[in-house]
Amino acid sequence: MSRKNISSGAKWEDIVGYSRAVRIGNIVEVSGTAPVDGDKVIGIGDAYAQTKFCLQKIEKALVEAGAKLKDVVRTRMFVTDITLWKEYGKAHGEFFKHIKPVTSMIEVKSLIDPQMLIEIEVSAVIED
Repeated sequence: MSRKNISSGAKWEDIVGYSRAVRIGNIVEVSGTAPVDGDKVIGIGDAYAQTKFCLQKIEKALVEAGAKLKDVVRTRMFVTDITLWKEYGKAHGEFFKHIKPVTSMIEVKSLIDPQMLIEIEVSAVIED
C-alpha cells in the first residue's frame, strides 16, 4: 500500500516531524488539529468558534487525502475546560450530526498555547 502524507504547511510539522494527515490504503488519520492559522490562534475565548475552525481545517485535510466527512469513524476532542462541553459539542454536531462517529471529549491540563481551548484528532475509513 502506498503512503500519502498531507501537510498543512505549519512550521511545527518539520520541527516535530509529523503530518497534518496520513493516508495508507483506505485509512486516513488526521493529527491533533488546533485552532491556529499560521501563528494566530483563532476564536480566542470562544470554544464554539475554535471547534468549528478545527473541524473546517480537518475537513480540508480529509479532502486532500481523498476522504470526506462521511468517512470519519472516530473523533477525539482534547479540551482545556470540560464545562464548555455544550459549545464544543454544538460545533461537532454541525459537522457530524448525521454521520455520528464514535467520539471522546477529554479534559487536559493545557495545550501548546494557553489560548487554545481544543485540539481534535480524526480517524477515517474511506468506503470503496
